[in-house]
Amino acid sequence: MYKVETHSVSVWYGSYKALDAVSLALERNQVLALIGPSGCGKSTFLRLLNRMNDFIEGFRIEGRILIDGEDIYAPTVDPVHLRRRVGMVFQKPTPFPFSIYENVAYGLRLQNRLKESQVRERVVQALQQAALWDEVKDNLKRSALSLSGGQQQRLCIARALAVRPALLLMDEPTSALDPISTAKIEELIHELRNSYTIVVVTHNMQQAARISDMTAFFYMGKLVEYGRTKDFFTNPQHPETLKYITGRFG
Repeated sequence: MYKVETHSVSVWYGSYKALDAVSLALERNQVLALIGPSGCGKSTFLRLLNRMNDFIEGFRIEGRILIDGEDIYAPTVDPVHLRRRVGMVFQKPTPFPFSIYENVAYGLRLQNRLKESQVRERVVQALQQAALWDEVKDNLKRSALSLSGGQQQRLCIARALAVRPALLLMDEPTSALDPISTAKIEELIHELRNSYTIVVVTHNMQQAARISDMTAFFYMGKLVEYGRTKDFFTNPQHPETLKYITGRFG
């Protein structure tokens, strides 16, 4: 069974068609990079996976999206419960104005009836997974807002991981970061693929080539090409893909 499958998925915002018949399948423990010029549909596709588009007026979807074999747009699916299973990391770090510890514990307190000892265990584990524990372990009561931008983004990743999601989504997670912090996040993605399936939107094609197993190129709402990253960048199958990755448009 694939981790994520989409079958002829089309999306409208009112009369505007944002995605046109997108079909792909992603295996477990793989990283998928979504690339393409601004407005091509990649962020719309990402937000389909945790039903964030549901909040947009005029949103309508056709087709099927399966996560672990479950149709996430079926009438019986609770979107709130789905979002607990699908973690999201945004472009700009979004720490809460709490302590480092309480940022990571926040979702656990909302979602689970855990003893405090269990909460602490999960917080420590998530900070370790996010490669942040060694930097903050002696200052867990410190405000999360005092961390650097790169540390704040890793804290947001830890917060997403603490609730043990089925899928992790990242929307340009390094675009607001300096090169050193970007390298740390990329290294972290490499580590996390051992435990998670990850979907990343990026404008940086070199980054897509470095971090992903699979790449999907979107253009004007269509999935132009989808395949193994190493083949995608060395032997693209479509003229539009070649033009984009060689910088001739986009």
